[in-house]
Amino acid sequence: MSNENLIYCENLIKIYKTDETEVVALQGLDLTVKKGEMMAIIGNSGSGKSTLMNMIGGLDRASAGKLIVDGKDLFKIKDNELIEYKRDTVGFVWQNNARNLMPYLSAEENIEYIMSMKKGNNKKEKAHELLKMVNMYHRRKNNLSQLSGGEQQRVAIAIALCNSPKLLLADEPTGSVDTKTSESIIDVFRKVNKELGVTVVLVSHDRNISKMVDRVVAISDGRTSKEFIKRVNIKERFADIDKELESNTHDEVAVIDKRGRIHIPDDYIQELNIKGKVKMEIQDKKITIAPYIEG
Repeated sequence: MSNENLIYCENLIKIYKTDETEVVALQGLDLTVKKGEMMAIIGNSGSGKSTLMNMIGGLDRASAGKLIVDGKDLFKIKDNELIEYKRDTVGFVWQNNARNLMPYLSAEENIEYIMSMKKGNNKKEKAHELLKMVNMYHRRKNNLSQLSGGEQQRVAIAIALCNSPKLLLADEPTGSVDTKTSESIIDVFRKVNKELGVTVVLVSHDRNISKMVDRVVAISDGRTSKEFIKRVNIKERFADIDKELESNTHDEVAVIDKRGRIHIPDDYIQELNIKGKVKMEIQDKKITIAPYIEG
């Protein structure tokens, strides 16, 4: 592994097991990310990109292969060392703001609460510094209900920086906002990357992110399928990425538990705008699921 690399993955495998079946989420994935880099990992739903992020972030253990982050072998690391790693090395930004923020606190209070878990007396000063970094200082006293989705996500980025991480991981950070807001959020990640030197890895199915980073890695069926380096001709780059994603078809696999329950991927739920009930039918020996419309 080169000293230039912050992340090194080799033949990474992840298998989820239940009493009745096995699902292979990663099947021999290779990836390197340099220190100080800002890059994106893209792929269709079920390609393994979120599983990869969980492995890198120490939220889940890989089944086999090699995974080294910031010089730490995440296969050999002990549980207490893993807690230290998650606390000191990695910052997370999730698509669902409920995982990032506490709704009953203001933007400033959200950051101060996280800062209270660390030693030191300059919590308010540090909170203000981080809010300025993400262009949210002017909204520091506002509760989350008074902030737009994009503003909440910027506060979430500030929270992820509370532990001064070397690596910032963002899972679908622009998945629930419009294109203009998406670009403003990516601008904040770029600012953090350039001014603080934090390595940023964005995980997304949105090809538009590719025009705002220097390198894009596409993954499919749990493997690295292709790498795209930044080009002057954005249209040409988009065409290449679209062609790659379309050619990498995969089967979305779900597990039915003993009570007949099944987990539907979040991307599918959002695509169909499913809320609450769903309609189920048997057609040609297949079960179809669709949004349920009253009447």
